[in-house]
Amino acid sequence: MYNKIDFSKIDLTAEPPAEEPARQYYYIAKCRQYVKSASERLGRTLTSTVVTFGCQMNARDSEKLAGILECVGYQMSDCEEADLVIYNTCTVRDNANQRVYGRLGVLHGFKKKNPHMKIALCGCMMQEESVIEKLRKSYRFIDLIFGTHNIFKFAELLCTMFESGRTVIDIWKDTDKIVEDLPVERKYPFKSGINIMFGCNNFCSYCIVPYVRGRERSRSPEDIVKEIKTLAADGVVEIMLLGQNVNSYGKNLEKPTSFAGLLKEAEKIDGIERIRFMTSHPKDLSDELIEAMKHSEKICRHLHLPLQSGSTRILQAMNRRYTKEQYLSLAEKIRKEIPDIAITTDIIVGFPGETMEDIEETIDVVKKVRFDNAFTFIYSKRTGTPAASMPDQVPEEIVKEGFDKLLKTVQDTARNQVARWQGQTLPALVEEQNAQDNTLLTGRLSNNTIVHFPGDASLIGRIVHVRLKECHGFYYMGEAVETPKF
Repeated sequence: MYNKIDFSKIDLTAEPPAEEPARQYYYIAKCRQYVKSASERLGRTLTSTVVTFGCQMNARDSEKLAGILECVGYQMSDCEEADLVIYNTCTVRDNANQRVYGRLGVLHGFKKKNPHMKIALCGCMMQEESVIEKLRKSYRFIDLIFGTHNIFKFAELLCTMFESGRTVIDIWKDTDKIVEDLPVERKYPFKSGINIMFGCNNFCSYCIVPYVRGRERSRSPEDIVKEIKTLAADGVVEIMLLGQNVNSYGKNLEKPTSFAGLLKEAEKIDGIERIRFMTSHPKDLSDELIEAMKHSEKICRHLHLPLQSGSTRILQAMNRRYTKEQYLSLAEKIRKEIPDIAITTDIIVGFPGETMEDIEETIDVVKKVRFDNAFTFIYSKRTGTPAASMPDQVPEEIVKEGFDKLLKTVQDTARNQVARWQGQTLPALVEEQNAQDNTLLTGRLSNNTIVHFPGDASLIGRIVHVRLKECHGFYYMGEAVETPKF
């Protein structure tokens, strides 16, 4: 493991190793010299910040970037006037791209005042050729640009940036590489995301992800279990297994295994109290997974199951590969087998060709499934996806009408679902002090519902039994009633 490496003893007069991760250890050692020299020249420790746009996968990638930056000698900061600022970008919707462009203008101003400042961009947005072309032309002050497939090369790319004095651009179109045992700096000491697979094979017609994240590739179960054991030994009590579609996990391994099988192995690890995962695709959620969740004491009672639309006609145009009836049947089976489960979802409004009749179909699903929460999005045209060139793009006023009607239904049904726990006492993992009132703690139930209750900061990272006194729509006010677990 990298934390057992003495980077000061790596011979930098030798050629860099060809094999990973030894090659990146070599470049970490080399970067340490550059950072140390710059710190001595400035008379202070260099600072860095990683700003994350997007999903849990990006958040986990940012922890890896932060781990390497700390290893090479940067002091991590939340300030975007740091000596090195990295934007880990998202490109699922066009407004995510526009946010990055807007922030780059601000960073340019900071760099004019601080000429030795370095600016780096990475993530999904960087996998788009049009983005790279725009950055080349209009944002020449950026020092480093790389994508999603070569994040493991970050130390090597940093080294090239220090040595070159020019903008370094390194974008891979795809990869089959998975490099283990690189530094990670977790945001929370008591919980952690774990990548179990990368990429996506689904090619939903509105989605850019398979084009920027590449095809599915699964980590070996042995490497995943090893990482979970290391995290448990370091005090982690809750893990979240991450993949664009975790139900597809293991299909491309030499020795195929199932996601349910992986969950069962994770359950055996001492110290891990809670297991979450994201995201499941309805088309291949198996009976084996439902059974694993039903009988588990560690797998959380929460399932995020994106619907996207309740209209079979629209689902077909989206290339989702299930019908409205199949989704309802699956949800009914899950509710029957695991009565205390919370089901959340994603819904897109305004997909090309969608009518108010299609919206009514979606509203019908919302009422029948009774989602505990639903993340509703207005369709965003993404250049390079099939949906972007489809006819019958929906007028804005029709989209707004459908969105508002759907949102009201979602809010009404979700409030009723969340309220059904009022008066019960349930275990909550205490995550932080409440941002608005530091006399309160904020915890998360197994079903992903938030509860705020009076308590001391010493309870953060503990599992506490909390009586749910008052339901406030999507969260509870409560009181701790039992000594924390472990």
